[in-house]
This record gives sequence, structure tokens and C-alpha cells, in this order.
Amino acid sequence: MTESKTALITGVGGQDGSYLAELLLSKGYDVYGLIRRSSQPRLDNIYHLLDRIHLLYGDLTDSPSLFTAIRDIQPDEVYNLAAMSFVGSSWTHPVSTVDINTCGVIRLLEAVRHEKKDCRVYHASTSEMYGNQGGVLNEDSPFAPRSPYGISKVAAHHVISNYRDSYHMYCCAGIAFNHESPRRGIEFVTRKITDGVARIRAGKQDTIKLGNIAARRDWGFAGNYVYAMWLMLQQDQPRDYVIATGETHSVYNFYSLACKYAGISPTDHLVIASKEVRPADIDVLCGDSSRIRDELGWKPVVGFGQLVGMMVHADMERVC
Repeated sequence: MTESKTALITGVGGQDGSYLAELLLSKGYDVYGLIRRSSQPRLDNIYHLLDRIHLLYGDLTDSPSLFTAIRDIQPDEVYNLAAMSFVGSSWTHPVSTVDINTCGVIRLLEAVRHEKKDCRVYHASTSEMYGNQGGVLNEDSPFAPRSPYGISKVAAHHVISNYRDSYHMYCCAGIAFNHESPRRGIEFVTRKITDGVARIRAGKQDTIKLGNIAARRDWGFAGNYVYAMWLMLQQDQPRDYVIATGETHSVYNFYSLACKYAGISPTDHLVIASKEVRPADIDVLCGDSSRIRDELGWKPVVGFGQLVGMMVHADMERVC
């Protein structure tokens, strides 16, 4: 019988972390999750997994906690999904965004380098690194970030490449385009929409305030994207990949379809609010995932309409 692998997931309580934990458990992994110490840890997404995974306290801003975690666990794989991930907040908290998203990656890689150098590391990069250049974007497209969040992620992406080349570590980054699910944080526009339409249907809310409804994004299902993350760490050599559907839809498309699923009128409840508009937004983000499809056999399995319906129905069950 093959000995099971051990994996450490930073950000295990988030959308991606919870789906990844489920996937790894299904494959027989011993799963550890890193969570920040707080009076009220956010465990809603992994509550159903608490008897099957091991939680330990740690923080990307705290090197000793990372060194201790790697030394004690001796993981075969590390998935770095923790981040200050809400783009809008990065303008009001630029220093902490860089500290967590860039310096935190360095701290984690240093812990791996000193305590378990043969460990394989996946890092969550993002389509926000590309900025507003338009077109269909792939692994060779230049980066031109338009937010402190995007800047911090570009720097971290280069850190991954540097440690891979300098120390011959197995480090790779998945450049994931927007991916959503019923577990997405309520502060993100997709969950803001699906939660909002559910509350309107239930008579608990009258309007939804949105900003740039013309912005177009490449939206996929998070539960499918974590499979790409796992696939990347099973290869002989580390390589970065774009993870995307190759289709774009506007924020208004998302909103109007959500209204349809909720059985409400899209014209009666929408309020355009200037304060919801980012200082520098991105018009279109569309990814070319042909490399990961051709080389690893990954492909998106949930369509846009199915994704929106899944999220609306989950929020209607919760709210109503």
C-alpha cells in the first residue's frame, strides 16, 4: 500500500482552501490547514471537515510560525492560498497587502527551504497581474497590474520563479482567473449579487449597489480550479499555468442572470454607486488555458450559467 502524502494548505478556511481540502482528503492525503489566531476564526467553509483535517495556528506575516509548521508537519506538498485577496481593500491597505501577499510568500519559501526543501509548493497567482491590456492572456503575456493587490501578486509570482531557479525548489504558480462558488466571501461582487438577489426575493432587501457593471471577467468554478492546482504538483517538473475558461461575461450579465434564477426583475433593484468603482479598474480579463489543457488534461467543467445558478440557489436556501 502506498504511503499517504501530507499536505499543508494556507488559507484553508477560504473558498479555494475548503475545496482543495476536500479533494486531497478524497485522495487519501493527511491534510493540515494553517489558520490565523483570532477570537472568532472563520471556519464556516470547513466546518464539515474539522474532524478530518488538522488545524494549526500560523500567519504569513510571522516567520517563526511558518518555520514551526513546516518543521513539525514535514509536508510533501504546500498550497499557498492565503492572501489579502480583496482587490478593493488593497487601495486602503497597500502596505499590509504587500506584506502578506509578497513578503509572506518569501517567509513561507524560506521556511520550506530550510525545513523541508524537497517539499513541492503551489502558489496562487492571479489574472489581476495582467492589468488592462485586453486580449486573450496566457503564460507569456506581460504583467501590467493596476492595483496594490495586483502589484503584490506580480512580485510574489517573480519570487516563486526566483526560488525555483536559484534554489532548485519545486515551486510553481497557477495564474487563476476569476473563480467563484457558494463559498465565495460576501465582500466579492459575485456573492454580493447572489446574496442580494436572494435577500430581495425574501423581502429582506430592496436594492443592490454595484459599480462598474460593464467590466467583463472570465469566471469559472472554484471546485474545478483546485483540481488544476493539485495536478500541477503531480508533474515531474514545476511549471506555471493559466487556469481559465476562455469566456468572458460582464458584471451586469452576472447580475441579470442571477435575477432570473431568483425570479426578480433586474431593472427594479439595481443602483449604480460611484463609491463602488475602483480607483483604477480593469475592463476585460480573459484567459487562454490551452497549455494546462494540452499538457495536464485539465478543463473547465462548470459553465457560466450553471455557476450563477449554483450560487443563487445556495444563497436562497440560506436566506429564505
